[in-house]
Amino acid sequence: MAQTPPAVPADSIAAAAARLREAAATGVPTVPVRDLIGRDDVEAAYAVQTRLAAERIEAGATVVGRKIGLTSAAVQRQLGVDQPDFGVLFDDMEYADGSAVPADAILQPRVEAEIAFVLGADLAEGPLDHDQVREAVDHAVAALEICGSRVAGWDISFGDTVADNASAGGYVLGARRVPLTDFDPVAAEMTLTIDGETVSTGDGAACLGDPVNALVWLARQARDLGSPLRAGQVVLSGALGPMRPVAPGDAVRATVTGLGTVSVTFS
Repeated sequence: MAQTPPAVPADSIAAAAARLREAAATGVPTVPVRDLIGRDDVEAAYAVQTRLAAERIEAGATVVGRKIGLTSAAVQRQLGVDQPDFGVLFDDMEYADGSAVPADAILQPRVEAEIAFVLGADLAEGPLDHDQVREAVDHAVAALEICGSRVAGWDISFGDTVADNASAGGYVLGARRVPLTDFDPVAAEMTLTIDGETVSTGDGAACLGDPVNALVWLARQARDLGSPLRAGQVVLSGALGPMRPVAPGDAVRATVTGLGTVSVTFS
């Protein structure tokens, strides 16, 4: 009979949080934290994430939503996991469509194009099935997620990225808001360009078969953890194609059929 692995000690959780906190504060990426919390200990990784999120809230940041990661089967295989992950979006992480992101704002930035959902109703009660979750969406928008890693060289395991707020850095929402009655997330096709050159393509089916499936997964996870999704919150549902690194001077633009475009530059 398999034994349950021992819980990660509280001082190891604190030490992992300290590494990531220091990296964020100094702008100098740290070594991975998996030596402290394990490569795939879900409970320990989210404990670090929750600790760091609570510190940001105490310092005045406001939670405005969540981001979902690891929605690609290929990326899950790469990290040896069989489920997505999620991180917290704060109010200071949003950049306006067409704006410039300072070069030092996000560590080791990479971009990916996604469909974002803005909720019109809470997802705190009921079965949280596909129909309920879809009905709770007020509208969808094209989005760019600017991923950032506090871990040097993006040398991450599942535990590292979850602890590091799912490698969240920033996000940009497009201007066109479309209700799901007028938009099919599965059929959406995405093109991502950097300085006019196509660097990534994909479609809605690349995100757990349907971006709404990712939202269902998140809604259940968030409720189980005691912090359900609320009306007005933004959810980045996961990449529609491969993530790409960016550098100062790059101009990034994504087009999602049915939702239009979204863009940002890096200064």
